[in-house]
Amino acid sequence: MEITTDIIKNLRDETGVSIMQCKKALEEAGGDVEKAKIILRKQSAAIARKKSDRELGAGIVAAYTHAGGSVVGAVVLACETDFVSKNEEFGKLAYDIAMHVAAMAPQFRSRDDVKEEDIKSAREVFEKEAIAVPEAARAKAVEGKLNSYLSEKVLLEQLFVKDPNITIRGLIESATQKFGEKIEVTRFERLAVK
Repeated sequence: MEITTDIIKNLRDETGVSIMQCKKALEEAGGDVEKAKIILRKQSAAIARKKSDRELGAGIVAAYTHAGGSVVGAVVLACETDFVSKNEEFGKLAYDIAMHVAAMAPQFRSRDDVKEEDIKSAREVFEKEAIAVPEAARAKAVEGKLNSYLSEKVLLEQLFVKDPNITIRGLIESATQKFGEKIEVTRFERLAVK
């Protein structure tokens, strides 16, 4: 398949990644746009890992209020420089994550924030539920339920409410690739009228 400038431009518009990276991904994927998106996602994860030890020196606070004013999600999205924090697209990213927080009510930012007693309590519940599972598969079933439970409660592992094909971690990794800086949710809150 011929890789035209229109295809490259469309991929760039969809992903926000540089034109050169889009072109290389399309070449590697033989012109298949969906495969190129997967290649770009893998690259963004690798880029995010490389930048993980950098210092965060700037950022933005964003809040989303759900219609009717009964739920608010707020996040502090940090980056390395004021240049990125003042970027309109960076602000939109923070707003989208705040909207996600309002909609999905995460309890923890990452698995590192989950207390050992919370994991122990959940594991006990899942062990009781798995009592009917054959003993050889019981431990695997309990771990599977625990992983599923945590992925619903941990912000970075939740599927993004606006695009269930990507997690919040994947969204942030894509932004790291796009902006060329370490990006991290350093704090989030969800307030609701009960």
